[in-house]
Amino acid sequence: MGQYSIKDIEKLTGIKAHTIRIWEQRYGLVEPHRTETNIRYYDDDQLKTLLNVSMLVKHGKKISQIAKLPPHLLHQEVHSIAKTPTNRNDFFQIQIDSLIISMIELDEARFEKIISTSTLRYGFETVMIEIIIPFLQKVGILWATEEINVAQEHFITNLIRRKIIVAIDAIIPNPDYSKKFLLFLPEGELHELGLLFAKYLVKSRGFKTIYLGQSVPLQDVIKLREYYRPDYILTYFTVSYDPQKMNDCVQELIHTFNKEILLLCGPQARYLNMPLSPNCKIVLDIPQLVEILAKVNTNQ
Repeated sequence: MGQYSIKDIEKLTGIKAHTIRIWEQRYGLVEPHRTETNIRYYDDDQLKTLLNVSMLVKHGKKISQIAKLPPHLLHQEVHSIAKTPTNRNDFFQIQIDSLIISMIELDEARFEKIISTSTLRYGFETVMIEIIIPFLQKVGILWATEEINVAQEHFITNLIRRKIIVAIDAIIPNPDYSKKFLLFLPEGELHELGLLFAKYLVKSRGFKTIYLGQSVPLQDVIKLREYYRPDYILTYFTVSYDPQKMNDCVQELIHTFNKEILLLCGPQARYLNMPLSPNCKIVLDIPQLVEILAKVNTNQ
């Protein structure tokens, strides 16, 4: 069972801590638990209730009315809103909150429904950018505060991984494009979702790709590079490295791959503190990668 502080709840639901306290006092919406030192915390069921309440409030429902709803009617109201056409941002936020619940409950059927409905409506790429990536950022909050366990995290990331692989396999290769990309994760880097989605973006633009996956020794990348001769080499930094270790790794990459364009992606890439060669680019987010790929497309 999760144990969430009021700050955790604020980050996950978007409801200010002050507002939550007022709702508790005025409407008895939820009654937080207390530690032996009298610090309030919330459990999984209370998080789910507040996620649902947050959805309804954002759609104009009055908290005084919501607080009177029994749990089954609260769920009905949320499902009704999810089915009703809304603007993009409202729709995306509902799906993100629903994914959190599906992860907590280990509910694969709910996950499948969320992703299939969203993909039919907006397409896989938009679903990844607007729903999955923001959701994974919230998973990061839960992981950092130890409110989800390894099983829950593996459950949801493996479902997402499967969806990305299926989407990649559905892309018909374009034999007319000559630019080649080689994608890999450095040694010690095991978080593959970012690199997998990068492969989807690259392949969906028609470029040729070689995907090496997790924790690949640099000497093996060098051997394959001599045979494949890529134009672009893309790698991803998700794990929080020792700064000097990451700088040393990147320095070796720059020295080794001086003829290719080197794309350094991922949340940790922003912390690089070293001069970069002209052929090396730090890619801070997906929109920036999409922009780079569009320029490659133009220059084909």
